[in-house]
Amino acid sequence: MSDLAALDAITEAVESGAGLPEVVRAAARALDASLAVTDAWGATLAVAARSPAEERALLSKGEGITSMPLRVADTVVGTLHMRAKTEPSPSMQRLLLTMIASEVERVRAPERVSESAAADFLRAVLRRELTDREQLLGRARELSLAIEDGASMIVARAHPQAPTDDGWRGRVRAVAERGARAVSSRAIAALSERDGMPAAEVLVLVPGGDEAASARAAETVLRELEAGLSGYTFALGRSRVTEDPSELPRAAAEALLAANVAQGSPDGATGLAFEETGAYRLLLSAMSENPGELQRFYSETVEPLVAYDEQYETDLVRTLETFLEADGNVAGTAQRLFTHRHTIYYRLERVRELSGLDVSSSDGREKLSLGLKSMRVLGIASPGGPASEAGAEAGRVPRRAGRRT
Repeated sequence: MSDLAALDAITEAVESGAGLPEVVRAAARALDASLAVTDAWGATLAVAARSPAEERALLSKGEGITSMPLRVADTVVGTLHMRAKTEPSPSMQRLLLTMIASEVERVRAPERVSESAAADFLRAVLRRELTDREQLLGRARELSLAIEDGASMIVARAHPQAPTDDGWRGRVRAVAERGARAVSSRAIAALSERDGMPAAEVLVLVPGGDEAASARAAETVLRELEAGLSGYTFALGRSRVTEDPSELPRAAAEALLAANVAQGSPDGATGLAFEETGAYRLLLSAMSENPGELQRFYSETVEPLVAYDEQYETDLVRTLETFLEADGNVAGTAQRLFTHRHTIYYRLERVRELSGLDVSSSDGREKLSLGLKSMRVLGIASPGGPASEAGAEAGRVPRRAGRRT
């Protein structure tokens, strides 16, 4: 079929209003090709393939498949996957992409409006912009959320371990929402879009006052993330169930704290309920009422160690955490870190030099322990290794003025 005839056939399908699947089928017939369309998060929207095996090849981007982004202005709204006997001309290909992208945009528009409203609501809760009970209930009703009997919040984070495509954050949100809705069909999710977040951070609201259902939702979200997204690490925090809608901002803060603690946990915990955060709970009110003071305490205790680790790729923070967990036992610390005890002694001496706090004193250990907890509450990730002080010879950095020696 000529380009003009093919264009006429596709245009007729668009004008008929038959929808995206019919447009894709018309394009496949006109081009004598197999086509599949996925949205920006990887969900399949339409397929026109010669066989189930061909469909699988299209969606898995098998051999001979060409995948092209669908754009509306500067926004990628999806991908067209094609296997054609004869490659369409560049002008035909451009027109095809434009027409299918417009259809994808039209199909997804109502869903995006709903997603946008849910995102605005959840971000307002996180920022404590919605604290009035009636206002909260009114906004919730607009989203068909029944939260009068309670609700809980989940914060889920995904960190890619390798370069990924532009739509990965949206895909994380979609997978997290799917997990929550497997337990509670009215659950909503949105990306938090907080400044300085290298991870995809998803806010999830689970309506209802059932603690067990909230726990199941969190477990399912984590399971779906782990099953559906390979090459990522995850951290998840869950709040207590609220007894009143006006407590939702508090619940969001609890879930955020639990996610921070889970993310920084030396034992590799990936999911944590607020009730399981132990002494960290005592710092939540400080974080809510005076975050600047908590930041100052962190700066005066642990921040120099974090900066040193980042600059020299050492393991002072991890060593300190392990030492405190081992009840101040150097041999036990060395055994857990698979490191010689002389190296542990050296690192702890470096901790004293940088922080002015001596781990051999109860006061020093207490302040450093609170400093580490402050770091977690503030959401600051511990820098990672490898320890590179061969022979304990890593460079020194100057102590801050006024710091105790």
